[in-house]
Amino acid sequence: MANAAAKTYSNYDIFGEASVNIQRCHAVTGWRLAAAMLGVALSVISSRANELSEFNAAVEDAVAHQRIAIGYLRTDNIDLAALEIERARASWTALMAAFKTPPSPFRDRRAYETALNTTQSQLATALRRVNAGQTRLAREALASVRTSLSALRRANGVEVLADCVLAANAIMDAFFVYHDRPPDWTKAAVRSDVADKAQAYGHTVKHCDAIAPTAVKTNAEFRRLVDGAIASLALVPTAINQRDSDLLYRLLGELRAFDHLLAFRYG
Repeated sequence: MANAAAKTYSNYDIFGEASVNIQRCHAVTGWRLAAAMLGVALSVISSRANELSEFNAAVEDAVAHQRIAIGYLRTDNIDLAALEIERARASWTALMAAFKTPPSPFRDRRAYETALNTTQSQLATALRRVNAGQTRLAREALASVRTSLSALRRANGVEVLADCVLAANAIMDAFFVYHDRPPDWTKAAVRSDVADKAQAYGHTVKHCDAIAPTAVKTNAEFRRLVDGAIASLALVPTAINQRDSDLLYRLLGELRAFDHLLAFRYG
């Protein structure tokens, strides 16, 4: 009887323990499966982020030549401008071959392909204009590359430094009207407008500084341009309070120079 009870208990103990072990096994397996799934998800996210970074870097490689070409056209250096446009076209052809499938943020494949093809066409047009001696039209074709690519990125929630610089350029254009047309300081609305434009430009420049890649942010040239613009903007309230048109004129000249250099180097 005792032996039977012991045997029964022993069987219960064995099966009970086996059941607990199975439950533990399931729990461990479930945890490992969840961890594996999380790892896969993080890997996919990292892969997509890397893909976007590589795409942005490839775009920057092409448009860097475009920016240099615009600079050469400003000084009527036709041959060097044509050379840089050819380099931009070569870089862009390589980009289109490497990124036939849009990086994940670009949801509309048709819009993505249209933007890339449009850029290719704009570069080809610019080269034709240069070879025909039509430098102004060539510059316009090259400038349109900036706006079309920026529109594509913004439509898909992507922002790079070039987009911020483009926005800063637009604000500077509006602010610069007071350079050759001194403000009527007697009007409160005009004083407020000068202050608002200065504030908007300063906010945008600081945003550009915030989103700039570390290598750019710490670059001496970039720091000189950004810090110089912010220093000039700091004196705008003085010009407003003292109703000093000459000071504002000088500050706008400095700001325009910084703005042009930001566009030439980083836009």
